[in-house]
Amino acid sequence: MGALPLPKELEEIRLERNCSMSWSSSDFRPSAKVFGENGVLEEQKSPKFKKRETEVYVGNLPLDISEEEIRCLLKDFSPLHVHRVQNGCKCFAFVDLGSMQKVALAIQALNGKLFHKRKLYVNSSNRSPKRTPDVTKRPQELLISEKASAQGFAGTTACPQLTPKASGEPCETEKPKTSFFAVPMEMRGSFLVLLLRECFRDLGWLATIPSISGEVGLLVTSTVPQTPFFWAMHITETLHRNMLALFSALAEAEEQQPYLHDSAVRRGTRGLAEYHLGSYGPAWNRCWVLDRVDSWVVVMFVDFGRSATIPVQSLRTLDSDDFWTIPPLTQPFMLEKGILSSNQVIHCILKGKITGALNLESHILKFEEFK
Repeated sequence: MGALPLPKELEEIRLERNCSMSWSSSDFRPSAKVFGENGVLEEQKSPKFKKRETEVYVGNLPLDISEEEIRCLLKDFSPLHVHRVQNGCKCFAFVDLGSMQKVALAIQALNGKLFHKRKLYVNSSNRSPKRTPDVTKRPQELLISEKASAQGFAGTTACPQLTPKASGEPCETEKPKTSFFAVPMEMRGSFLVLLLRECFRDLGWLATIPSISGEVGLLVTSTVPQTPFFWAMHITETLHRNMLALFSALAEAEEQQPYLHDSAVRRGTRGLAEYHLGSYGPAWNRCWVLDRVDSWVVVMFVDFGRSATIPVQSLRTLDSDDFWTIPPLTQPFMLEKGILSSNQVIHCILKGKITGALNLESHILKFEEFK
């Protein structure tokens, strides 16, 4: 199917993104600070440490693998140099990717992936290659932590808040001060990495999240019942411009987009479907297929952070990358104190401040509401 003509606003955003991401660091003023290029915190360190920080360690490789095959394995991250090491029955490599951001993205994409029937171990080279079965330690620059496993989204990550132990007390297991809350599957780093790769073809959106700080206004789009987690849009001028351009483009394209063939609807398919905005009525939105059961499909509405079950025959195609130029409008947050116990907060604006990020899922920002 040929590409459809786009509204002027969306075409301008598409051209703008060819030069830089549409959510640039300058768009977060005045409620956020810019720490470096691409909205990512940059640490100033002496040159002798730089090479190690831009290298990624790849372990559990087949003994007969060549440096060219290793380079091909990491081709999405533009490897600069590959150093293959074989020590007895073990084979591993150090690969220079040129930046800490690429190292973090490679860890997210490849750690735990099956390669020649072997489960890869991928980590930053300045850490000792000690295996951890479930969670990789957080890279310092791109604040994402859970690995994208080839085995899907299984597993539960908890968010403990531990009571500090006074000096002089005997060493014992620290106990949580508050209840544990499992991070919802659709908020985990592994889930978002897969969604972004399938829908937007890059992971750059995740790198912009840590640049948000200070006082903000959040338009709540979805809440997770009985937990502090919620999805919201960070209100900026850029968000408003992106929202108008995207929704007008989807509304105009809806009637021209054919319905997806039954055989094409499977896990990982991107498409277009109706999202119901409560009393505001329905709106067409980009979505991603999570699962399918017979004639029903579970989709994730990308710009609202909410999943829904809809009929397979209601899904329309949305293959053109032009409709996936604007990054997701919504992102995950966690309340610093309390929970959002009522659905009445959905579609309302919360005013408060960003107080930090979740330890194990640091693309989830902690938010404290002003009372």
